Amino acid sequence: MLPLVLPGVYCPQEDTALLTGALSEEPIPPGAEVLDVGTGSGALAIEAARRGARVTAVDVSRRAVCTARLNARVAGVPIRVRRGNLFAPVLGRSFDFILTNPPYVPSPTGLRPPRGRARAWDAGHDGRVVLDRICQEAPTLLRPGGVLLMVHSGLSDPARTLDHLRTAGLKASVIRRSQISFGPVLRGREKWLRGRGLLSPADKQEELVVVRAELPV
Repeated sequence: MLPLVLPGVYCPQEDTALLTGALSEEPIPPGAEVLDVGTGSGALAIEAARRGARVTAVDVSRRAVCTARLNARVAGVPIRVRRGNLFAPVLGRSFDFILTNPPYVPSPTGLRPPRGRARAWDAGHDGRVVLDRICQEAPTLLRPGGVLLMVHSGLSDPARTLDHLRTAGLKASVIRRSQISFGPVLRGREKWLRGRGLLSPADKQEELVVVRAELPV
């Protein structure tokens, strides 16, 4: 069943499916503490809760918080949903898993704060406004042996993500890749992306990656 999605909330797409597939390969013991950052519809949080995890989901959007709560109720799983900016609602806590499908699309509007639905994808000129914060802050919330799973576009420099996470002391690698057709957002800024060299003339698809990073025991 597709999740209920209120207007203005990110609807699960290929990136959600790719991250869900990566999550399905992780051994999640019953009662594991899982954090879903930027939960949107709550799709990932619900998958983790169905496997017996204790899940906290966070989103800055009021509509996303309402959507995730509604979907958790429909799915019949307990999820604690909090509104806030990234990790602010869970400071002082630690987790066995952190899941995130953050905004990662390079935007011609630069650092101007996005509005409405664009908050789910616009992430500055290089697509890393939110990614860099996650790379910096997520390691401090992981327990020893804890795992971060994050999906983002090849346009937003996966190598830089790996470098940041390794510098923070995590073992990090790309574990999944997928080529997808340009969606409406990329089609709308395709000329700009090619002009910046983020897309070559030969690029006809976008690459998505899932990064896995583990804090050593």
